[in-house]
Amino acid sequence: MISSYIDTLLIGGPKPFRADGTQSAMAREAVSAPVMLRRHGFDGDQVADPSVHGGADKAVHLYPTEHYPCWTAKLDGHRLLQAAGAFGENISASGFTESRVKIGDRFHIGAALVEVAQGRQPCWKIDHHFGLHGLSREIIRTGRCGLYFRVIEEGFVAPGDTMQQAEAAPHDWTIARTFKLLVAGGHRAAGAADELRQLAKLETLAEVWRKRAAALAGER
Repeated sequence: MISSYIDTLLIGGPKPFRADGTQSAMAREAVSAPVMLRRHGFDGDQVADPSVHGGADKAVHLYPTEHYPCWTAKLDGHRLLQAAGAFGENISASGFTESRVKIGDRFHIGAALVEVAQGRQPCWKIDHHFGLHGLSREIIRTGRCGLYFRVIEEGFVAPGDTMQQAEAAPHDWTIARTFKLLVAGGHRAAGAADELRQLAKLETLAEVWRKRAAALAGER
């Protein structure tokens, strides 16, 4: 069972991101006081494009602190990696690596109860945020994607709060395995269709990823 604590809690809203008027909420800021976590995220936290970000299945974004040294070495000590929040996460914490956490695992964080819904699929905004072409592709290749929680029970959450696993999912669909199959090209492997059909029926998997699994299975 995973037991950890919140190293950093970050909240933010849309800010100017590109000269064409595009906005992003990726540049979140650390807070020091408790924040109410509701079904669609933390009070005061917003997304710039709700058509692809936010919603119940993406209420909270966590990125594992374990990945920061790897990226720091890979990206020559990029300035964004000097503090938590480089990947737009709400929570920076250790112990939640993709090979360890499963879809449907539940955790008490502060006074809230959350459930793992999916991994985080990177887009072009990561590249632009870092000023590095190909970073999103490297995240996909390495599987260092982070994860999203849905909120089962609302409650106040604060920096330093314990993150204690409340329930382990009764299967072996880790974030890493799921991400590889749906995002990193694993669906092209022989025998993948059966696994895709399994994922399409996994009720705790985010709806958009269940639909993706079903669509990929139908393409074969």
